[in-house]
Amino acid sequence: MGDSNNKPQFDILVDAHAAEIYRYLWRMLQNEQDAEDCLQEAFLKAYLAYDRLDGTANYRAWLYRIAGNTARTRLRSKLRTGILLSEDLADPGLPVEQQAQNQQLLEAVKNAIAALPNKQREALILRKYQELSYEEISAILDTSVEGARANVYQGLRKLRTQFERADSLAVPNLAEENSEVGQ
Repeated sequence: MGDSNNKPQFDILVDAHAAEIYRYLWRMLQNEQDAEDCLQEAFLKAYLAYDRLDGTANYRAWLYRIAGNTARTRLRSKLRTGILLSEDLADPGLPVEQQAQNQQLLEAVKNAIAALPNKQREALILRKYQELSYEEISAILDTSVEGARANVYQGLRKLRTQFERADSLAVPNLAEENSEVGQ
């Protein structure tokens, strides 16, 4: 065990990381109440284990790992998956048609991300939405830095392939519409 005098007070850790960990849980669970419950449960687990934690630990990664494990347990118990990509889906400045198209696109991306394998989905969320470093992701997912990079890369590659395939199917329809408009 490390020197506990080097450790910040637990309430300082909670204040510093609660909002970002809540957003992570919200994206993982797609439900506000579940995210709040998991956040409380995760911080309770962290508090109970805090005395055993080394004073030189990466506290942020440690808290994310506990929160991620708590969320995975909740997901398994409810047998559901999915994430919420945006806290503000509707832009009142856009025309209604554009808002509907944006909503459809977000739903398609949400479903595509939800269909990724767990490690790829979590690594992608941590990197692209939580903006964590690969070192932090590797600590949270208990993998190497290379493993974290590979999970993000593979997840992005699968998404890109899926949407390129969908785009190629939609392009002829768009070309027909554009030619009709010009006549």
